[in-house]
Amino acid sequence: MATWETTHESVATNSIPPVAAMDDARWYAVQTRARHEKKVDTQLHEKGIEVFLPLWSEMHQWSDRQRLVHQPLFSGYVFVHIAETPLERKNVLSTPGVCWFVGNRGMGLPIPDKQIQDVQTVLSSEVPFAPFPFIHVGQHVRIRGGCLDGIEGILIAKESDRTVVVSVELVRRSLAVHINGYDLEEA
Repeated sequence: MATWETTHESVATNSIPPVAAMDDARWYAVQTRARHEKKVDTQLHEKGIEVFLPLWSEMHQWSDRQRLVHQPLFSGYVFVHIAETPLERKNVLSTPGVCWFVGNRGMGLPIPDKQIQDVQTVLSSEVPFAPFPFIHVGQHVRIRGGCLDGIEGILIAKESDRTVVVSVELVRRSLAVHINGYDLEEA
């Protein structure tokens, strides 16, 4: 089973970073250099920028040992919650390891708060999840009841299990949540 942990010691493990109440702040995806997500996350956090780096845990097997490895759920991306000002953008882009904002010509497009909140809710719940390829096909559904109430995604069939894929469309990344025992409705 995959779990989520924050990379910052100041926030309790498995807690959700709060979505800032600033009216002008929006969520943006930032492309990072390969394998620099955790370093970028730490550096942006030190600059006082709200950062969201979803991690998941996976047991890796080597010839002589096993180890639980925490890796980015969406490799190559971190999410920042900033105001749409040139100063804020420059502050993010000047961080070592940051390549560009994801969107039109590197300028970045805001991500709907609902998509970030849905990912945070799945990560903080006790349901099993895993990275999943981004898909366009399928029926959009909303989960009803339980700790995942209100989560929207795409219903897929996988080995006769009911699974909902929750996506962040701008970065074309998804995660699959097993939802046996939950009620669904069309979104």
